[in-house]
Order: sequence, then C-alpha cells, then structure tokens
Amino acid sequence: MEGDKADKVSEGSKKKSYAGIPEAAFVEDVDAFMALEENGGDVDKVLKRLDEQHSKYKFMEYNLISKRRRLKVQIPDLENSLDMIKLLQKRCDNPTDIESQFMLSEQVYVKAVVPPTDRVCLWLGANVMLEYTLQDAMNLLVKNIEAAKKNLGNVEHDLDFLRDQFTTTEVNMARVYNWDVKKRQAAKSSS
Repeated sequence: MEGDKADKVSEGSKKKSYAGIPEAAFVEDVDAFMALEENGGDVDKVLKRLDEQHSKYKFMEYNLISKRRRLKVQIPDLENSLDMIKLLQKRCDNPTDIESQFMLSEQVYVKAVVPPTDRVCLWLGANVMLEYTLQDAMNLLVKNIEAAKKNLGNVEHDLDFLRDQFTTTEVNMARVYNWDVKKRQAAKSSS
C-alpha cells in the first residue's frame, strides 16, 4: 500500500517536457534488458540505437538553444517598444513634438520629429505592419511579452529535461558497453 503511494508521488513529481521530448528509460538490469526480444543480446545493435537516440537529443537541444536565443533577443525588443508606447501616451496631450531616432536597418538610424499622436504602427513579422491605437498597441505588446517570457520558461525547462535525458542515455550506453566487456572477459577466462 505504501509502495503504491510512493509510486504515485514519484509519478506526479516527474519532470515532463512541454515540447514532447521522449523520455529515456533508465536500464536497471542490463542482463534483463539485453535478453529482451528486440535487443536479442546484440550489443552493437543496442549501442547503435542508443547512439541514435543520443543524436536525436542533440538535434533537439540545438533547436531549443536557437529558440531560446531568439526569445532572449525578442523580449528586450518588445519591452523597448512598450516603453516607447508609454512615452507616446504620456506626451499625447502635450502639443510639443518629440525628437527621436528610428532604426531603418541594422546600424542605420534616421532622426525624426514625431507630433503628438494617438496611433502607432507595429511590425508584426513576415513583412507585416499594422496601425493600432496606443492602448491597443500596449495591450498587444504586454500580451506578446508575457507569451514570450512563458515560452522562454518552457524552453529552459525543456533544456533541463533534455540534459537529464542525455545523462540517462549516456549512462545506459556505458552500462551496456561494460556489460559486454564483462561478458567477453568471462567467456575468455572460462575458455
């Protein structure tokens, strides 16, 4: 009865992946694992399969690191845009113009004079720009910042989960290899 409770607690506390990364099963008993029909005692086949699994985890890690890098660039850009919207809202009732610099492309800026306005254009991506009221733009940016931060948290969690899968797969590979070495040594010493 207590063992069932412990199993349920450990199942509930297990880390799961948001990106659907398959979990690597730890090989407790190498003898039983190698005796499974799918393995047939073929060490090379098992090591090859584990190596392929390890390579897949490496590919997933590369994709997650790229996604994390994009999000870490995107969040400050969104926050800067939100700060600009807040400034425009403060200056909306003020009749004086705002002098600013806009980035046209990487390292190319242009000086501009912005009259008081209640509308702003936002780049949405894929060469799309839309005009919003200041309040609608602020709502959109706040929502996008929250989503980006949540996605960044999910990516960080998945990277941690993936590191655990790396470790489990590498330990499994070492255990299977060592099992084979011991098996060969035992066969050599008996003959």
